[in-house]
Amino acid sequence: MEPTPASAAPYASTSYGSAINPVISRKKWWILLPVLSLLSLALCAVLAFHGYIAWMLARPAIAPLSSNPQLAAGLAYEDVRFASSDGASSLEGWFIPAEDSDKVVVFSHGYGGNREELWVPFYSLAQELNRQHYNVLLFDYGYVQPDLSVTGGVRESLELEGALKFVKEKGMKHTYVWGFSMGAGTALQTALQNKQIEAMILDSMFLLEPDTMFHNIKNQIDLPKFPSLPLIRLFFPILNGTSMDQIPYRTVKETDYPMPIFFIHGEKDVKAPYEVAQEIAGNQSNPNSRLWLLPNARHELIYKANKKEYLRRTMAFLNSVVGSGSS
Repeated sequence: MEPTPASAAPYASTSYGSAINPVISRKKWWILLPVLSLLSLALCAVLAFHGYIAWMLARPAIAPLSSNPQLAAGLAYEDVRFASSDGASSLEGWFIPAEDSDKVVVFSHGYGGNREELWVPFYSLAQELNRQHYNVLLFDYGYVQPDLSVTGGVRESLELEGALKFVKEKGMKHTYVWGFSMGAGTALQTALQNKQIEAMILDSMFLLEPDTMFHNIKNQIDLPKFPSLPLIRLFFPILNGTSMDQIPYRTVKETDYPMPIFFIHGEKDVKAPYEVAQEIAGNQSNPNSRLWLLPNARHELIYKANKKEYLRRTMAFLNSVVGSGSS
């Protein structure tokens, strides 16, 4: 007996569907596969690119030393070596002695620089300080060494504390810190805990916080803040061992420091926005603290553009601080 059309129809429909659906699925898969592959490659490229930025930020190219205090400025000096306060870093520097003086200025160099910081230049400032009977310590932060990275002041503040301990052991009774760029930001982080610093001069102060970091990146590469900033912050601790959350930038900006601080900044500084220095300076209540804001000055180039005025103001600040007992 032949099957009725009614009974045959469902069978035919099921058979047809079973035959055609895998074909459709395979076609869709072959269309989606290259699209998914391209999306995966694009995602990997974006992640790798931002990882590379995070890696490079912590490893700036640093020129080797080109001279020394004797050759560059006629200053007698000692090669010195000391450890960071936690003993994790071994640091090298030059100690320039002043006759019959227990006052010392410790220089804190900036990102991408070393104990010479030729564009400031350190040798000229050390020469003037020595002439006015200040001992001087110039030293390299640990990231100048090829196996260490920049940590935005987390490790560097411990290294500056090591420098302060070193000069104290050499008999220095009055210690002042002169910081530039990130070295100035590091000095502020160190001063949160260290009571040895009697006064600070902070030139072109740079504090590593997310917005300032992105501001500098955007000056080089026009990236959107999202997702670039979150991705760089994600990769920074993975690749460099330090999270930006470890940098106490909020505390630094809100603290009223006990010691007098001389802030020097240029309004045309495209690396370290002057508003940050202005904000921190505005929080200071020490009567000897002050802010010198120059309308046309650029990052770390203030001395070169205003040599006489720069020396007059900075030396007057130091000498007035010494004469008043620092605070």
